[in-house]
Formats: sequence, C-alpha cells, structure tokens
Amino acid sequence: MPVNLKALTIDSIFPIKGISLGIAKAHIKKPNRKDLLLVTIAEGSKVSGVFTQNAFCAAPVILCKEHLKNTSGIRALIVNTGCANAGTGEDGILKAKETCEAVSELLSIKPEQVLPFSTGVILESLPIDKIKNGLPDTIKNLDPSHWIDAAEAIMTTDIAPKAASRKIKIQDKEVVISGVSKG
Repeated sequence: MPVNLKALTIDSIFPIKGISLGIAKAHIKKPNRKDLLLVTIAEGSKVSGVFTQNAFCAAPVILCKEHLKNTSGIRALIVNTGCANAGTGEDGILKAKETCEAVSELLSIKPEQVLPFSTGVILESLPIDKIKNGLPDTIKNLDPSHWIDAAEAIMTTDIAPKAASRKIKIQDKEVVISGVSKG
C-alpha cells in the first residue's frame, strides 16, 4: 500500500446525487479485469474539464475539448483502460467518436453529450468491438455507490485504487465531493 493512502471502503466514498457508475470486464488488454467505466450524469448537471496544454493530444482529449466547447448538457463519461488511444491519428478520432455514438444509443442521448477517456498503452488502435460489447454490462450495473469499482476500472500500473470523498457545507447546504484518480 502506498504511503499515506488509506484502504478504501464502500462507506468511505459518498455517492453524489445524479451520478451513477457502471463497470464492465471488456477484456481490452487483460482478461477478467475491470477495464470499462461508464459514468452517467443527471440532466442539468454542470461538467467541466482541465486538459493538457500539449499541442499533441490523444484522440479522447481532442474529442472531449470539442464536446465541452460545443455542447451543453454532458450526460456521460466513458473510460477504458488498457489502450490510451494516443498517437493513433484519424483512426483514433473515429474510434473515439464511435465509442461516443455507442454510448449515446444505449442511453438515448446525443453523441456530443458523451466524453470519452482512455488510459493505457499508446500507439495502439482502440479495440472498439470490445468496448461496444462491454457497454451493456456497464449499464446493467449502474449504481451511485460503485466508486471503488470505478477507481479499480481506471487503473493501469497503479498498485491500489485511488478515491477520495468529503462532505462539506457551503452556505448551510451539505455538498458531497467524491472522485477517483490514477497514476
């Protein structure tokens, strides 16, 4: 266990109203591993992003920036691990778009309301068929409490899942901040 990283328990990560998380074993890089995460976001929620300033961005970064700039009402995030979809050129852009389209069809939303994220090995083509085949499982197990599974689903070389959660008061109103990270 890394220094200063507490073991996660289901009680230590608080659900956020309007957010559900679904996980699948899509066999993107390794068999029998959580490697696909779908996050659904309630209508009316605000979504923003912070991205690399590097001029050479991976396909998902390009598409996320585009969707956030041109679309109001982001409704889903889709994250795969095992393949970064980086350095993949036009093929990477097309497969990231295809991923958004597949998610949008299953959730009855617009493709532009989906933000795609990929982490893993660079210079490899995104295995779109494995992602599409795994999507129904992510939807079947959507749940607001799947934060630890979500942290596991985005791991690449990490030795432990990383998540944090706090309840705070803002103007006498309780607010929940929960998140997962990797690296």
